[in-house]
Amino acid sequence: MSIDRLRRTTFEAVADWYREARPGYPATLVDDVVRFANLAPDGRILEIGCGPGNATLPFAQRGYHLLAVELGERLAALAAARCRDYPRVAFRRMAFEDWPVEAEAFDLAIAADAFHWIPPEIGYPKVAQALKPSGAAAFFWFVPVDPQTDWSRAIDEVYREQAPGLENPDRSFTAEWLAGIIRANFRASGCFGKPMVRVYHWSEAYTAERYLKLLQTYSSHADLDPETRRRLYAEIGRVLERHGGAILRPFQVVLFQARLKPSAALSRRHRPNQ
Repeated sequence: MSIDRLRRTTFEAVADWYREARPGYPATLVDDVVRFANLAPDGRILEIGCGPGNATLPFAQRGYHLLAVELGERLAALAAARCRDYPRVAFRRMAFEDWPVEAEAFDLAIAADAFHWIPPEIGYPKVAQALKPSGAAAFFWFVPVDPQTDWSRAIDEVYREQAPGLENPDRSFTAEWLAGIIRANFRASGCFGKPMVRVYHWSEAYTAERYLKLLQTYSSHADLDPETRRRLYAEIGRVLERHGGAILRPFQVVLFQARLKPSAALSRRHRPNQ
């Protein structure tokens, strides 16, 4: 995935808005992940890049042991606060690349809108090293959806007029493009079987205020100069107010699940110092 990985720190500045404005993940997705991984009640989960805990919380609520590795100080603090009633959840504040791997310690590894920030040549083998021989990985991402409504077309026009160099996040890439990248990463790692792919669709009501907070959680908006951002958001706010001050915004999440290859688990056992 072509990405400027220096931007992974930009979410600290909007940590509260990320928690407030980003939607949660469907309960059916969590259920599907647990089922695919054959996760026992005392199963142990590794989460890479938990952010403010939007995906951490539903797994914690199901009672699993979970270790979340998060680079951002503010993000990790928000996630820990949300999970304070779940003593089986622990946090390590560091980059996943620097985390001293616990070999063969986890039944499941998850990453919610985060694993693209890890170089694939590091991330996939390291996850494989952390998994038990029967372990599985589940990585999932929100994928832009074009609402194809009067309000969304009006917002497209605002982007063209106020920030012509900025792409509307609702148009930035497709599920098919993402699937090609992630499948290739799994295959290149040599550690996992062929990933299963599932897509989840739903819609949520957004006020103008919450929608503008959502926009500020996108890394592509972080580089806007203050005046351009002010004009852009003011015009988008006016569009939404003209359409009743609230909209129904569609979402989709793409889930990739794969089990550790037996050959990968076997090769680890023949390496020294493991």
